[in-house]
Amino acid sequence: MLAGGGLAAAAIWPSRRALAQASGNVVRIGVLDDMSGPFADQQGMGDVVSARMAIEDFGGQVLGSPIELVFGDLQNRPDIGMGIARRWYDQEGVDAIFGIGNSAVALAVQQLTREKDRINVSVAAGTTDLTGRGCTPNGLHWTYDNYALARGTVSAMIGEGKRRWYFITSDYAFGHSLEANGTEIVRALGGEVLGATRAPLNETDFSAHLLRAAQSGAQVLGLAVAGTDLINAVKQMGEFGLTKRGIQPAALLCLLTNVKAIGLETAQGLVFTEAYYWDQNDETRAFSARFARIHGRPPTMFQASMWGAVTHYLKAIKAAGTDAAPAVMAKMREMPINDFMTHGGRIREDGRVIRDMYLMRAKRPSESRGEWDLLEVVKTIPGDQAFRPASESECPALRRT
Repeated sequence: MLAGGGLAAAAIWPSRRALAQASGNVVRIGVLDDMSGPFADQQGMGDVVSARMAIEDFGGQVLGSPIELVFGDLQNRPDIGMGIARRWYDQEGVDAIFGIGNSAVALAVQQLTREKDRINVSVAAGTTDLTGRGCTPNGLHWTYDNYALARGTVSAMIGEGKRRWYFITSDYAFGHSLEANGTEIVRALGGEVLGATRAPLNETDFSAHLLRAAQSGAQVLGLAVAGTDLINAVKQMGEFGLTKRGIQPAALLCLLTNVKAIGLETAQGLVFTEAYYWDQNDETRAFSARFARIHGRPPTMFQASMWGAVTHYLKAIKAAGTDAAPAVMAKMREMPINDFMTHGGRIREDGRVIRDMYLMRAKRPSESRGEWDLLEVVKTIPGDQAFRPASESECPALRRT
């Protein structure tokens, strides 16, 4: 059960303990995510399903030791997330924590992970501080970051001549980071930010925020919100007629499940940047079909990339011949990332995974061929263009003298 941020564990396959070289004769992986809140559909048990698939595909053991999986609900609270992470490290022998789908929790856990000399892989958190001021030798930022999301979407809008922006922002670390990155890129490309308003997490009534945006004279409403907040904001934007008045919604973090919840009638034309779409090619469709047989629907980019993150970690343990964090991290950085989702990915010295990103657009209802045929890939953004250049990083590991 997940009560109170609890955990569940399952060992897969018996170990050959005589051959074990892993600490404690087991490799234990933790998935720490929002399991019950506004981001549960896009992270949650779908991330757990994907991690289990990765473990099973790897054969259930590494270095002759079984691989165990535990998971917990961070409840979008740093105190709860840190409490689970600390218990996992101190009492339950967890070697690496994945997911950490809340920026404030991810920043805190990353520092704890460094202190405990373990490994954390942030799959769903977005703040660029994870590979900036808060970078550590033990932390990786796997799927995306707020700079990449903002850069892809802002560039597309300004390329269409839409230069006047207004932001509605979630009032916590993730939203602040996303707005800051979006503002930076709007101004760098010659656009103008006319204002912003902050909304608390789990906001249900965006009317006041939308009224301010409508009065600002903006051409684009940058939505630096996520999960159910994004769904509510876009739906209410349609109800208030902002799109009919010529204000283009631009979601700075949107996922497949969000578009499904909004509905294509309202979401059509919504532009955003992603790292994955289930219907891109034969490889993505094959993984999606396997995932959907277990979870009932295609994976989001977080859920898909969890498979790659766990698999890369296990490959590194095998290559290193140990599960000790320094040796494993060295192998993770050394090996290229190649799987159904990522081709030619690499880990930069600051922990940032460099991968291609994709500009997406929600389809019109008439274009959709099925329940989950919701998006089209408008453009591929090469990894070396999608993410903040290393020369601009605030991470001490990349700081230039």
